[in-house]
Amino acid sequence: MRKILRFEQMDFQFALWQIFYLFAAPQKLINLFKARKSAKYQYARDDPAFLVLFTAALCFTSIGFAVVLRLSFIQFIKFLVFVIAVDCIGLGILVASLFWYVTNKFMKPKNNMMDVEWGYCFDIHLNAFFPPLILLHFLQLFFYNGIISHDTYFAVLLGNAFWFGSCFYYIYITFLGYNALQFLINTRYFLILIPVCTVTYFLCLLNYLNLTQLVLDAYKYRVL
Repeated sequence: MRKILRFEQMDFQFALWQIFYLFAAPQKLINLFKARKSAKYQYARDDPAFLVLFTAALCFTSIGFAVVLRLSFIQFIKFLVFVIAVDCIGLGILVASLFWYVTNKFMKPKNNMMDVEWGYCFDIHLNAFFPPLILLHFLQLFFYNGIISHDTYFAVLLGNAFWFGSCFYYIYITFLGYNALQFLINTRYFLILIPVCTVTYFLCLLNYLNLTQLVLDAYKYRVL
């Protein structure tokens, strides 16, 4: 916790490169984690610069949501608290704990004494969560009022495409993160979720279900 307050000791340039690699070449970021393992004998981040930038991105994109949803200042604060505490940290703790248990229980050879670090599982969640954050909480907003909010098939197609792309990013980066741990087996099972998301995407199109509109309606209900 002390490191979070020491901005002068944080490597923000390296953190920005990590963000770039998450979009352009996720495998390169995983290679950086491998190098950290060799140098410091740990996979989890020890520099909170990425977490600081991540939090800043959450706050910035939440302002965009406040404008699109026409939230009052109090409603914006409520929305921001929900996004940070529930959608990001709360969900991250649940997902990291679930995958920490699953990988250590079912994806590790019985004769292997090494364990997957919980901190590394949470780092994987943050890595995988960042591209969906930018796609859903930033880029999508530019198309909401003009296209996605309308009752047309193209609105459903575009809105759901953002969600499909976000899910693909999250699953693929999660797979890369755990696949980097050479002592784990059957990490390819994470990729099973991609066909599931693909089928769900087409089912939503067939049923004229606009996921973006449903989520934004839920966001509005949260802050009322």
